Amino acid sequence: MTQRIRFTASKAPAAQEALARLTARYGQTDARRAEVIVALGGDGFMLETLHANEKAARDLPVYGMNCGTIGFLMNGYSAEALPERLSAAEEAILNPLSMRAENARGKVTEALAVNEVSLLRQGPQAAKLRITVDGRERLAELVCDGALVATPAGSTAYNYSAHGPILPIGADVLALTAMSAFRPRRWRGALLPKPAEVRFDVLEPEKRPVMADADSRSSVRDVISVVVQSQPDVRHRLLFDPGHGLEERLIREQFV
Repeated sequence: MTQRIRFTASKAPAAQEALARLTARYGQTDARRAEVIVALGGDGFMLETLHANEKAARDLPVYGMNCGTIGFLMNGYSAEALPERLSAAEEAILNPLSMRAENARGKVTEALAVNEVSLLRQGPQAAKLRITVDGRERLAELVCDGALVATPAGSTAYNYSAHGPILPIGADVLALTAMSAFRPRRWRGALLPKPAEVRFDVLEPEKRPVMADADSRSSVRDVISVVVQSQPDVRHRLLFDPGHGLEERLIREQFV
């Protein structure tokens, strides 16, 4: 039996052309009746789709087709045999990170991140951060351009650009990575257990302002503290063609 498909697409011309082609061929199911979402675009649009699923409290699997630049979270695009590809697809479960950021005025912002929660210096001077893990101070002062906590799925994104490690998709660990660490000089970061609670306290926040961000979409300026933790009760279901799932991609990326 053919699954009821809901197609979504980014605003990019290639994605819009693919949307028109696929809906003409396979139809378009109302969002409330859909059994699977097919997302057309790049990795950024995949993140948008997953976060929209969160807000709608839907536990629908998402099958991405790349109409963007990188498409690490996407499958290759083809209009052919889509129902068969969906039936044969393998599922990967992702748990997002929660971000709880407090700014200098005492306002608290909460958000979820599939890839990473990042802190970045907001002005010309380096940030100074204190890092606490599960209530225990681990680094009294990190002088850097920023720092982030990444999931395995996000370890090939911003984390990798900051020279953080690539994490196997099934690994119950998170990557804590610094950006341009000045003190301790060239600090290499840390691997943390998935349930760990990571707290960043901003030192000298007036002189060295810092912003926090969840998946480059929920930004908070002038933060004084940020708490990050994995959320096992929230899950995202991604579908991949057999032999081309996240685990294989993460391994392959390390041999490029």
